[in-house]
Amino acid sequence: MKKIKQFIYPAIFVKMEGQVSISFPDLEITTDGESYEEAFLFAKDFLRVYCTYALKCDYEINMPSVYEDIDEVNVFDRVMLIDAVIFPQDLKAKI
Repeated sequence: MKKIKQFIYPAIFVKMEGQVSISFPDLEITTDGESYEEAFLFAKDFLRVYCTYALKCDYEINMPSVYEDIDEVNVFDRVMLIDAVIFPQDLKAKI
C-alpha cells in the first residue's frame, strides 16, 4: 500500500513593486503573486507540483533547511513554512 507523502519547506516572501516574490532556497525554485495571500496559495501549489514531478521522475529532492536558520538570515523578509501533500493517485497521473 502506497502512503501519503508530505513535504515541508521554508519559503522566503519578498514584497516589491506590487507583487510578492517567493523562493524556496533549498529547492532553487521561485514563483510570485500579487498579494501575500495569493503568493502563499501559489507557493503551496508550486511546491506540490514540483515534489510530485520529482517523485514521478525519481529525482532526488533536497532536504529542507531548519526554519530558524533561514529566518535568521532573512530578517527583512517574511519566512513561512509551506507544505505539500502528495497522494498515491497523484503519482499515477501521466506527466
